[in-house]
Amino acid sequence: MADVSGRQPIAAHHLLNFIDGRWSPAESGQTRTNINPADLSDHLGEFAESGGVDVDRAADAAAAALPAWRAMGPIRRAAILAEAGRLLTERAEEFARAITREQGKLLREARGEVARSRAVLDFTVGQARLLGGVTAPAEEDRTFAYTFRRPIGVVGLVSPWNFPLAIPMWKVAPALLSGCTAVFKPSPLTPLTAALLTEVFHEAGLPDGVLNLVQGDVAAGEALVANPSVAGISFTGSLPVGTAIHTGGAHRLLRTQLELGGKNAVIVLDDADLDGAVDAVVHGAFGQAGQRCSATSRAVVDVRVRDAFLDKLVARVAGMKVGPGDDPASQICPVVNTARLDAALAAVAGAQRDGGKVLCGGGRATGDGLPDGCYVQPTVIRDVPWDSELAQEEVFGPVLAVVDADGFDDAMRISNSVKYGMSGTIFTASQSRAFEAIERFEAGMLHVNRPGVGAYAHLPHVGAKASQYGPPECSPQVWDFYTEWHSACISY
Repeated sequence: MADVSGRQPIAAHHLLNFIDGRWSPAESGQTRTNINPADLSDHLGEFAESGGVDVDRAADAAAAALPAWRAMGPIRRAAILAEAGRLLTERAEEFARAITREQGKLLREARGEVARSRAVLDFTVGQARLLGGVTAPAEEDRTFAYTFRRPIGVVGLVSPWNFPLAIPMWKVAPALLSGCTAVFKPSPLTPLTAALLTEVFHEAGLPDGVLNLVQGDVAAGEALVANPSVAGISFTGSLPVGTAIHTGGAHRLLRTQLELGGKNAVIVLDDADLDGAVDAVVHGAFGQAGQRCSATSRAVVDVRVRDAFLDKLVARVAGMKVGPGDDPASQICPVVNTARLDAALAAVAGAQRDGGKVLCGGGRATGDGLPDGCYVQPTVIRDVPWDSELAQEEVFGPVLAVVDADGFDDAMRISNSVKYGMSGTIFTASQSRAFEAIERFEAGMLHVNRPGVGAYAHLPHVGAKASQYGPPECSPQVWDFYTEWHSACISY
């Protein structure tokens, strides 16, 4: 039964780890409180805070389950994944509301994430009959030569809080279809969505030990990197943590797939459709409160249209309503916790010290009936130097830096001046400039005259430079992480 707020109660087993087919507490008995960022008085429960013992149990279970799961073959494995997709669709609203309550995003954004997760799962299921190799000519007579893929073994899947369903899905689904078994460690900020996802796969018929859930933070992550049974780790999160995972496992040649930060630019040239550019920047910078690796955190605008662009942009942003994700009137959700709130406000203060001028927002959103939550006003800052901290470092909040550019070449230089390379976007009426920008962007996902966020389930989700290490996620290229190639020659 729902409480007076309409929220469904949290089942007791969702607070636990899921290891070898059973729900169990952390060995230490330690827990962590899960808090709704829209209302800090709303505690979802005390979730397991795991350590090395729990990770080792999960890795042992995954290793024991590996031979039978690998032998099942991709077509039969896909049938289980398809059933998980059916169950996900049945429980879509439950997932969406769990995402909104523990992560904070608008309910319509959460529903979109559920739909995206189902699309990723559907794409992955469809790959089952394509996971083959090729035949090749042999140098000798009466010899048959061919190649095939084999799963790498037990994998660790470490996911962030900003997409607590979609990102785990685009790790779990290909890992399982490939024949790997997994230890899934989600962000400690979004444990409920992870538990629901694990439950769906278990109810779909996944054998015990194939997918294990270990809730926790740094201790669990470090144990996962150190465990010798783990052949590879797929991680999405910050550059420092990704670097630590890679270097921590380098001595044993741990395979890594790392999707890291972004400092993404939308270039607005002097021939751009300004209304279209404003729509895209608002969506990219303030959707999900700017908490996306592909979020638009810089608008690099030609000085010839800067003032006209800013007039339109500020008129839109200043009127946006900040509020809880379950309020249909809300247009901007809270950030995920008080640490992110403090970081966003510190970034604004730093930009002002560097000469930036706040055109709207710039502070914590309060009043207007808002509960005590992690609300940041949508903020636009102009006159931001291209090499200042706000223009170079990821904020992960609803803070947009507007950087002046003197023409196309200068805009490209500024866009590529950061260490990251997640996405790049340009607005222009020139076909020539559009194609040249695609050639010159130092980024993995490129857009012309459309928002710089969002991706298709069948296209690579990939960055460049410090935004990515290892094979892309989603797309057929994902198999280059979860499988390894073998060749065979048979004389007959």
